[in-house]
Amino acid sequence: MQRKWFQYWFNSPYYHILYSQRNDEEAEFLIDNLSEYLKPAPNARILDIACGRGRHSVYLNKKGYDVTGIDLSEQSIKYARQFEQRHLHFFVHDMRKLSFINYFDFSFNLFTSFGYFETEKEHVNALKSFRKGLKPEGKLVIDYFNSTKIQKNLAKQEIKTMEGIEFHISKFIAEGKIIKHINFEHRSKTFAFEERVQAFQLADFERMFEASGLVLEQHFGSYGLEAFDENKSDRLILVCRKA
Repeated sequence: MQRKWFQYWFNSPYYHILYSQRNDEEAEFLIDNLSEYLKPAPNARILDIACGRGRHSVYLNKKGYDVTGIDLSEQSIKYARQFEQRHLHFFVHDMRKLSFINYFDFSFNLFTSFGYFETEKEHVNALKSFRKGLKPEGKLVIDYFNSTKIQKNLAKQEIKTMEGIEFHISKFIAEGKIIKHINFEHRSKTFAFEERVQAFQLADFERMFEASGLVLEQHFGSYGLEAFDENKSDRLILVCRKA
């Protein structure tokens, strides 16, 4: 089976170099606000889906929760495992094939870690998998970009220098996806990667939730959990429960 773009790119050291300035304060601000809104019990079990190197998982664990982080990238999980302890564990796992049943109080899928697959059916299968892992009263939170705002303000070309590497980034819209081409040279070798994320909007999520047995309870437009405005909000944060 042919490997997908996300299996190459997220496992590459260059992915972490390009995005090394991700804002931990912003991530913690979101977790603080979600914790206040959702009010998990002190020992709640939380699944961090597509956890990357574990920054959200580690912070959730510091807040007293029992956290499991999963990601498809072996390299990210290898890095995250240095933080493991009694109530914090990391596994290499495909979000479409979760083996947990009625186990978690909450599942989080943060920082646009969805929308990577080619078909809507694959996304619905992933959502069914998320749902299956939740306890009957469990909640799922998906934090996605606001694709409407991104499409209106797309900076088509960008050059970003990180750790002495000049990343040439071009962005465009095609086939209902926001596509990013990333080209650079390092140690006399030329590299080319891409990101392809579905430009899902609120109505798309509502349709997929219905097909996967989830009910949208609430949605927000920022990490401060402000109301969603399709034209102005940076994020689309969705809170669901089992139907």
